[in-house]
Amino acid sequence: MKKITKYVLVDILRNKIVIGYTIFLFLISLSVFNLEDSSSKGLLSLLNIILIIVPLVSVIFSTIYIYNSAEFIELLVSQPLKRKQLWASLFTGLAGSLTFSFFIGIGIPVLLYAASATGYIMIIMGLLLTVIFVAIALLAAVIARDKAKGIGFAIFLWLYFSLLFDGLILFILFQFQEYPLEKFMVVAAALNPIDLSRIMVLLKMDTSALMGYTGAVFRDFFGSNTGFIIAVAILFSWVVTVFWLSLRRFQKKDL
Repeated sequence: MKKITKYVLVDILRNKIVIGYTIFLFLISLSVFNLEDSSSKGLLSLLNIILIIVPLVSVIFSTIYIYNSAEFIELLVSQPLKRKQLWASLFTGLAGSLTFSFFIGIGIPVLLYAASATGYIMIIMGLLLTVIFVAIALLAAVIARDKAKGIGFAIFLWLYFSLLFDGLILFILFQFQEYPLEKFMVVAAALNPIDLSRIMVLLKMDTSALMGYTGAVFRDFFGSNTGFIIAVAILFSWVVTVFWLSLRRFQKKDL
């Protein structure tokens, strides 16, 4: 398992796309912090990149990598190696390499220019989002045998969590605005890792007042240290659940 993980990790880190992705994040981070007159504004500008670009690259690159490694995976499956170990090695290699790229590209500039509690939380959220969308990519790749369908499914999942989910929640809020929906909003935030990450960073920036009454509800639940631990636990549960679903499908899949 360690040999496969090391091979995947080294192979991805040498990939030109991953190198370009790392350089892109690093240059964008430096530009943002140097152009803004305060570190808080720089963090706020980086937030959109972390919530949109990072999940998109993670899910697309991971999906394509799995499909391009189909022959390699079939060869390993034919060896006396458990599928669980193989799939876990692929996931660990992909997640490890992309989180390393994220840390170099965004984590280091944030530590240099905005080494605050907000900066640390933003790094943690970005790392967790990277791992979550790698797991989502593996699930999409193992569900669809056709490469085009798998990539399309992965992009749709990213689009759903990035845009469609918020539109659906707004529709529900308008339709049932006469009813108390505080608990529903908290549950809805837990059902979307991107939204939950956004809320945690904004609460730490003390911008929840801009979110109105909803912001007050989120602050009551997620604003404390206990709330932060719960949020991180929810994001970890996303990783475990999605990876478990992909593993279960991979173990039963006829290659």
